[in-house]
Amino acid sequence: MKLKPSPLLLAALLGASNVAQAADLLETFRAAQANDPVFAVARATQQAGQEKLPQGRSLLLPSISLSANSTFNDQNIQYRGTTFLPGGSNRYNSHGYGVNLTQPLFRQQNWLAYTEAELQVVQSEAQFKIAGQDLILRVAQAYFDVLIAQDSVQLAEAQKTAIAEQLEQAKRNFEVGSATITDTHEAQARYDLTSAQEIAAQNDLEIRKRALQQLIDAMPKDLKHLGKGFKLEAPQPADMEKWVDEAQLNSLQLATAQAGAEIAEKEVARNRGGHYPTLDLVANYANNQSNGGSFGVGSDTTSKSVGVQLNMPLFQGGAVNSKWREAEANRERARQTLEDTRRSVALQTRQAYLGVVSGIAQVKALQQALTSSESVLEASKLGQEVGVRTNLDVLNAQQQLYATRRDLYQAEYNYLISQLRLKAAVGSLSEEDLGRVNQALY
Repeated sequence: MKLKPSPLLLAALLGASNVAQAADLLETFRAAQANDPVFAVARATQQAGQEKLPQGRSLLLPSISLSANSTFNDQNIQYRGTTFLPGGSNRYNSHGYGVNLTQPLFRQQNWLAYTEAELQVVQSEAQFKIAGQDLILRVAQAYFDVLIAQDSVQLAEAQKTAIAEQLEQAKRNFEVGSATITDTHEAQARYDLTSAQEIAAQNDLEIRKRALQQLIDAMPKDLKHLGKGFKLEAPQPADMEKWVDEAQLNSLQLATAQAGAEIAEKEVARNRGGHYPTLDLVANYANNQSNGGSFGVGSDTTSKSVGVQLNMPLFQGGAVNSKWREAEANRERARQTLEDTRRSVALQTRQAYLGVVSGIAQVKALQQALTSSESVLEASKLGQEVGVRTNLDVLNAQQQLYATRRDLYQAEYNYLISQLRLKAAVGSLSEEDLGRVNQALY
């Protein structure tokens, strides 16, 4: 199915001496996992999100603080109205330490913050899985972009070679008087056009390689192409609405939006709790020592206390009501975001399903078109030899053949990408799916 390049062309494009060492799709993906900065950001974000749970749990656990002090005191006291208490100056040191423990007994806001933290962890996990699936899609797209760019260069060079042969033939025919100068000019114009297309294809190949380099942090060299392992497989089940139903249940984007809506709901309750009282268990231990005092004698003091403490917020300048209204507005925003995500997931799933189905039909049609184009070219060459076809007919047939080959290659790559996108839409895209695509490469 693929155009067979000459040994020199294969050496120039793929490095014939290293074909056996060409990188495949899985190797490229694993290199991107280790080097892609976008995925590294997602990994760090996920690790940060995991810390939300211990932070929320800490609001329910006791807090203990230790305080200590050491003070130099310089006092000057003069008593008035009495002669029994002498005044004077006292200089002494005092120091001490204390331990305070507070155990929340009833704090509704803290409990709701803890349940929010659980949802935030779920949300961060889903977002990291989305980043992993996105990396698979980006790597596959970049990989196949390089392949189609290589194919385009290969086709342009092969077409240029074929047109050069037509040009030489037109020149010979003109010299012997069996053709007009028009045939030579037509072949020369088509040769020049193909040369320009070859330059553009080489430039596009360099750009595509740089895009893949951004993912794997290395300039890609040899990449495996599609081989005999390429197969056209219809989606199973072959029912678009069943795929949509699965996406509504398992989509990672929908799971993230659902968690966001639940967090917003809890935020409303948490801010409403700003009016509620709080009840804490409070325990204190303190030890203070002083070398002097107002009467010139030192002292050692130890104090212990255990009790419960009730706090009742009465008025905070309207801040509590304002935060409550803000949370209600954010809840509505989260609900609408969830609904928009639900619709978007359904649309994306249908688009991906149709992409696979139409991709199969397009590949089959182009395979047939390629066979027909090859027949047209052979017939045009034969017709030129017997005088019923012109040089222009042959050139047009050649151009149609190479354009059909390029369209077929692009359709094959698009079909494989659509398969991956369909799996991503229902939240099941994994490295195993990429491995199945990789089996089509050689």
